[in-house]
Amino acid sequence: MKTNTFSLLLLATALVATSPLSRAQDTKPAAPATTEKPKATTEELEAKFKAAMTKATLSGRWCTIKDGQMSPEKDDKYVITGVTKLGSDSWVINARIRYGQRDFVAPIPVQVKWAGDTPVIIVDNVGIPGGNTYSARVMIYEKTYAGTWSGGDHGGLMNGLITNEKE
Repeated sequence: MKTNTFSLLLLATALVATSPLSRAQDTKPAAPATTEKPKATTEELEAKFKAAMTKATLSGRWCTIKDGQMSPEKDDKYVITGVTKLGSDSWVINARIRYGQRDFVAPIPVQVKWAGDTPVIIVDNVGIPGGNTYSARVMIYEKTYAGTWSGGDHGGLMNGLITNEKE
């Protein structure tokens, strides 16, 4: 009987040692596949921003906010002829402005800050000829924009699509 018990223990040990479960515990798990893209360089990000903002039309909607309430949305359109980097975070956006009976291209000084790979345009107290002083924060992502703005005693939200003129 001792031989049979010993033989059974050896057989059981051999079966456990060679079972798929036992082998799975001995192997290291496979490294997860990474689909993460390599991070773009500053130059690549800036080139992409410049391309997005050259011969670009931002078409969307805006609304005002007053006393914590949003007004009904209105159509909005901005035409950007191009952008130029001056240095560090300083840029100039050349925007076509229609204000009253006037239609002109104005250089708008802005800062461009980066939230990861996403540019955020910062306008701080920029005076528009014949108009108010405005501030804004506008995020550009893919072919869309979204932001908030203020102009003196009023402000609001804006969002829409970006299209570029074909050459």
